[in-house]
Amino acid sequence: MAIIGNTFLNLLDVAAVRDTAEGGIIEVLNSLEPFYADANVIKANKGSSHMVSMRTGLPAVTWGALYQGIPQSKSGYTSVEDTTGFLEGLDAIDTRLVDLEPENSAKLRAMESLGFMESFSQAIGSAIWYSNVAVSPKQFHGLFARYNTLANPNVIDGGGTGADNASIVFVTHGDAQTSIIVPKNVPAGLQTEDMGKQRVPDGNMNPYYVLERIFRQYIGLTVKDWRYNARVANIDVSDVAAGTVSLNKLMSKAYYALQGRRAFKMEKPGEASPGRTVIYMNRQMMQGLDAEATNANLNNALTLGRMELQGEEVRTWRGLPIRETDSLLNTETRVV
Repeated sequence: MAIIGNTFLNLLDVAAVRDTAEGGIIEVLNSLEPFYADANVIKANKGSSHMVSMRTGLPAVTWGALYQGIPQSKSGYTSVEDTTGFLEGLDAIDTRLVDLEPENSAKLRAMESLGFMESFSQAIGSAIWYSNVAVSPKQFHGLFARYNTLANPNVIDGGGTGADNASIVFVTHGDAQTSIIVPKNVPAGLQTEDMGKQRVPDGNMNPYYVLERIFRQYIGLTVKDWRYNARVANIDVSDVAAGTVSLNKLMSKAYYALQGRRAFKMEKPGEASPGRTVIYMNRQMMQGLDAEATNANLNNALTLGRMELQGEEVRTWRGLPIRETDSLLNTETRVV
């Protein structure tokens, strides 16, 4: 299965093309939410939304014979429209605070900016997995809103029935699989705008002055082919901690559900991309998988490898990189 190549545009690549300061911001976001570092990024093809044609049926083919015509056929398609949303924040620092230590003013504003970046990372990281436009119309449609039933063959039941469930997710990033989308005329990634000195009222409507900075990010998610992703849902966190759940066996079921697992080469000119697949789990699942790999009593031949991914050493499972993210919760409701 193809994993990582140099032909995909991620958020950092898009920022580098513009040669702006957002590149440094995105590097910080990458360290806070690994999905950013892995994601394929495309521009929306319909303003602030993205229309995707998904094949629902293959064209019919027939064996031929001499002096016999060829019946016409075509694929079946359905259209899905994915929307984008935008997240905003406003930073305001009292100018008198800056005046107290003018030599540290830049450091003070940078510290505040880091706090906003982490808030953005947590909010968007959560939305990537859990957002549902039917519940939160201002947001975008996340992955789990698309993989929310066991009737989907790419959703594997981990057997948990309580309220302390978690998921392990296989995501294939690529133009033909899963991508982050941004509006056509809007830069990708978190944008900042320094508004300078502004007059604002306090709680008693008395004016004072602050240094303002606006933070804003436009983002959405599109899945062109659902078969390239898989979710292991209903993993009981307590059972994982007790060592009574074989994560390896559950992940194997998800692995064999993936359409792209038989694609071993990266794309060549003129060929469709098989994408790059990454496994996401939270620290409790990672700890459980690591413990399982070192527990000889389970005798399940589980070995975790290591590889360098985006300049960072990560663990691997069957050659696929594993990303640890805190945005995947231990309190998921049961998927049925």
